[in-house]
Formats: sequence, C-alpha cells, structure tokens
Amino acid sequence: MDKEIPVVILCGGLGTRLREETEYRPKPMVEIGSKPILWHIMKIYSFYGYNNFILCLGYKGNIIKNYFFNYEILNSDFTIELGNRKSVQIHGGHDEDDWKVTLADTGEKTLKGARIKKIEKYVNNEIFLLTYGDGLAHININELLHFHKKHGKIATLTGVMPPSRFGELEIKKNRVISLTEKPQVSKGLINGGYFVFNRQIFDYLSKDDDCDFEIGPLEELASEGELMVYPLKREWACMDTIRDTNYLNNLWKSDDAFWKIWDE
Repeated sequence: MDKEIPVVILCGGLGTRLREETEYRPKPMVEIGSKPILWHIMKIYSFYGYNNFILCLGYKGNIIKNYFFNYEILNSDFTIELGNRKSVQIHGGHDEDDWKVTLADTGEKTLKGARIKKIEKYVNNEIFLLTYGDGLAHININELLHFHKKHGKIATLTGVMPPSRFGELEIKKNRVISLTEKPQVSKGLINGGYFVFNRQIFDYLSKDDDCDFEIGPLEELASEGELMVYPLKREWACMDTIRDTNYLNNLWKSDDAFWKIWDE
C-alpha cells in the first residue's frame, strides 16, 4: 500500500554554513518556531499519510535520537512521581501518534550516497521517498509519486526555482540531462530534494564513506536517462544560513509559512 512507502531523510551533515546554530546541534534540529525544521519536513509527508520515517543520522545524531525517544514528554503535559521512575502519566497528546521513526546511525563523516546505502536494510518497498533535512516546500507528495510511477524510470527529483548559489539542472522533456553544481548565475530549475526512487538506486551506491550522492550516482542516472524531474511550481526554501533561518522563522511567526499545508 502506498502509505507504507518509507520516507528517508538525510540528517547527518555538518551544516558548516550555519555554524552559529550547528556548533551545538545538527542542522535538522535548528528550530522554526518551537519545532525543529526536521519536524516541519516530516509534517509535510505526514499530511499525505506517509508516516514511516527513516532518519540517516551522523553529526550530533544523539540529539535527534534523544528528541524522538523523549517525544511524548517533550510534546505533552505529564505527571511524574518522584522516586518512582516508572510512574509517568502523560496528559493529552499530539497529532503524531501514528509516526514510526527509525533512527539509523550512518556515520559522522559519511557522504550522502553511503548514508542512503546503509539504510537499505530498512527499506522494504520497491519505491521509497527521500529528501534533505533542511528543505521545505509546498508540495503535493501524492502528485509527485504519481509522476514517478507514470514515467517508469529509477529516479525522480523535484526541480525548484532557486537562489543562484545552488546547482542547476539541464532538462529536456522532463528528463535530467546533466547537473551543474553551483553556477555563478542560475537560469533554470535546481535540485530541491523531495526525491522518489525505485530500489535500483541502491545498485548505484556503496557503503564506502566516500560515496557521494549528487556527484556520481545522480550524474550516472542522468547520463542513462533514468533521472526525471518533477517541476515544482510552488514555493520552496532551504535553511542554509542564519539569514535563511531568520527568514523562515519570520514566515512562521507571521502565519505566512507556505509549507504549513497541514493547517490549511
């Protein structure tokens, strides 16, 4: 069943351009409002019924583990009887009762391709979803999945209109011809994450920590005609710098958060 399709989220990078925040916590745990950006990303998928998450952990991954291990207490009122650790009564609840979260340690300095390969054992479907731990979008996941199934190729990425500092995609009839990393001036769509993959993607990856993702595997898929782009016509943003963090927080505070589809 489609709703059992797992959602893999890359959560292990160092986030060096956001050092003001990531010196103390992994980038996916940097907050928008009172919640980590990781939570916001998961809420997008959950809105469409995709609640089986696999998180690829690395840098300061224990902070993410602790967050989900203590999720019930962190997001609920509770009563505790001191001296009796087993006596914890949780009052009320939250909207994430049906989330299943697998937290996989994929190495502190591992590149993204190897992180994905290392969680292959947790992917029990022929198709799975994947995205980065720092990007938000107003995206219809069901439409994205339908697009992927219709074209029959191994991989789909979501193309977004970017700031110029990101890599650019060369596209012909919705097929990715090449990827250009971080040109001086971007004139087209860039890779915005929100991927769909068939299991064959694992054949392009290895557990070697130096196995990258965009450079190598995605380039190979593009050269073989197996990488398609889903053009996103709505908003997208990533948390790459402190300026991005402030921008996203201001959108949230002003109730203009374009990604907050679960509350529309």
